[in-house]
Amino acid sequence: MIPVSLLVFVMAGWCAVYLADTLLRSSVTHRISYESWLASRGLMLSPFHVRWQTTMFNRLFAYCARINPQVLYLWFSSGLVFGVVAMLGSVVLLIKTLQQTFAQMTTDNPRIGGQQALQVVVPGVNLPTSQLAYFFIALLLSGVIHELGHAVAALREQVRVNGFGMFVFVVYPGAFVDLFTTHLNLISPAQQLRIFCAGVWHNFVLCVAALAFLFLLPVFLFPMYSTGGGALITEVVQGSAADGPRGLSVGDIVTGLEDCPVRGVEDWTSCLSHLSHTPQTGYCVPVASLQPSWAHGRAYKRLDGTMDCCSNNSLTDLCFSYIKPQGRHSREREYACMPVRRMVTGTRVCRTDADCASHSHATSVCVTPSLENQTRFFRVTHPPNTHMLFVGYPPHLQYAVSLTNFVPRFGFLHLDLPVFLETFCKYVVSLSGALAVVNSVPCFALDGQWMLNALLEATLVTVVTDRQKRELIGFFLLLAGSALLAANVALGLWMVTAR
Repeated sequence: MIPVSLLVFVMAGWCAVYLADTLLRSSVTHRISYESWLASRGLMLSPFHVRWQTTMFNRLFAYCARINPQVLYLWFSSGLVFGVVAMLGSVVLLIKTLQQTFAQMTTDNPRIGGQQALQVVVPGVNLPTSQLAYFFIALLLSGVIHELGHAVAALREQVRVNGFGMFVFVVYPGAFVDLFTTHLNLISPAQQLRIFCAGVWHNFVLCVAALAFLFLLPVFLFPMYSTGGGALITEVVQGSAADGPRGLSVGDIVTGLEDCPVRGVEDWTSCLSHLSHTPQTGYCVPVASLQPSWAHGRAYKRLDGTMDCCSNNSLTDLCFSYIKPQGRHSREREYACMPVRRMVTGTRVCRTDADCASHSHATSVCVTPSLENQTRFFRVTHPPNTHMLFVGYPPHLQYAVSLTNFVPRFGFLHLDLPVFLETFCKYVVSLSGALAVVNSVPCFALDGQWMLNALLEATLVTVVTDRQKRELIGFFLLLAGSALLAANVALGLWMVTAR
């Protein structure tokens, strides 16, 4: 469900704006000056919608349209090809997404929802409030680049641009360009198609540029940040499994999870997954260390069938199992409740007693923590500190900390700079790519409507000579595309907010 506090805040803000606008427009004293002030600044207000338009960027657009006519022709012709392909691809993608949504509605498997290429984003629900700034800035940037493509392409085709503007609808920002309709209707369908496809083409280019910057980020930040030496902790969730005096701290560099080396965030994730799906590892301990003074507890079965021998809920002791040295042929297992840190400090991991015999001069035995199903015990290496000992479900540790691949070379560098750049680039890739897909859909009120109409005029004029018939074909295609998009949005919203 949508957080009530966020909903109340948004509604209260818009009510305040609309109330102030209504009072000023109804005031005999301030109405004329208020409307003049709005008009002089290009502002328009309506319920849940604020719009600003200006002509100050027209010279910039005109300059860009004159840079190199031949190169721009090739550039926007490439955009035309991309737009036509994207129009077909977006329909296929929406059909596939709709099938995945129906599959998710009929199953409780969360993996099906995570496989969807397109998902409806609702701030505060499936978008963390801590990342709203990334989302809105990336969305606005993608919208501005989109409209920049339309404006430059229009001026190149001798279509006048009346102005450029930005708006906020409810909470979502966007941008637009106002083109002179008379000029637009006088040019050929191919020219119109280059203009209409320029927006999604520029979104695609921005998506590729952000993706390239993301992959080359280690190269760009190399003089200031190093990579490959471990995963740097940037945040530890308070009260989580990683918090505490002997836990992880911001600035620690994790280099290993048990015997799995960690060179970056990807290794951290893969190591945790590996530890979750493999049996619990053991530790080589000298037989002489298994002293009776460590109080062999009487083992008892848990509800899940596993054995435990520590009944005092000690935070420092753990139940270990091992094959009795005197009775290895009978495979008899012994259980002992022993100090866990003393047991595993400086010891090697093992699977069987044979692993210990090959690496130790003294007679050693492989002891294994006796834990509940899916619970694991492992050591987290973060030098120069002592190992952090973790007992629990490995994925919980993944959600307890935030990490980055970038380690500052100098003390004055901020830990969060690479994280900010990475996160922002990921949002630009996602949102700019999504705008390219959604605007390509042959749907009423989107770029896809004008792209489809221009494409039909350019290709069917010799096949279907009657203009009204071509318009009728376009209408039914737009109706189908609109229904497809509306179904995806409606079901996507229901899946996000109702479940």
